[in-house]
Amino acid sequence: MTGLLVVTAVPAEADAIRAGLPPAANLPGPVPGRPGAASGEGVTVVSVGVGPAVAGAATARLLALAETTGRPYGAVLSAGVAGGFVGRVAVGGTVLATRSVAADLGADSPEGFIPVDELGMAPELLGGGTAIPADAALLDALRTALPAATVGAVLTVSTVTGTATGTAALADRHPDAVAEAMEGYGVAVAAAQAGLPFAELRTVSNPIGPRDRGAWRLREALAALTTAAAAFPTAAATLT
Repeated sequence: MTGLLVVTAVPAEADAIRAGLPPAANLPGPVPGRPGAASGEGVTVVSVGVGPAVAGAATARLLALAETTGRPYGAVLSAGVAGGFVGRVAVGGTVLATRSVAADLGADSPEGFIPVDELGMAPELLGGGTAIPADAALLDALRTALPAATVGAVLTVSTVTGTATGTAALADRHPDAVAEAMEGYGVAVAAAQAGLPFAELRTVSNPIGPRDRGAWRLREALAALTTAAAAFPTAAATLT
């Protein structure tokens, strides 16, 4: 196996991760299906686009192409920046997901939001359910390497939360959630369909709540992503 596939949404996140990888894990090599993307010994970092649909589709393609070349990946990590729930994680902090949740996949109703897995659909139609747990061994390796990280559910949304009402509703529905982003669940489904271990890591650029770009600390979040990346080769080593 070729180690750990790290999937980000945008190139800035991928660049921040590569900047934190040790030299031995940061030697460029080809990535099947992604001309110009970089692969190092044990860790491959690829930016695939924003949102759960493109992230899931691109990850599935990368996994399939790697398998056809005889160098399949051993695990998948969704990584990047996120919004954090106030009081649960600080801006600039690092988050490790216990599970990746499709937080807005379901139906609206007069009584409130109904998750799709409560609508009577057969489990096999849900791609692993609306909450996919992180692989225990991979999560444990990352927690050991990043002891200061906050651990909890990470929500995947197609529309970033930008109101106090929406934030309160999400926090009430998911009391264990610490952050929200836009790709983790899609990447998790691709990994589950391929039978591979999955985990999600996020660094917090802004508090979840009323939209205020002035409160964002993207530079700090990317710097935290660079720091966290030093743990990725250790996690990759657990796959061999």
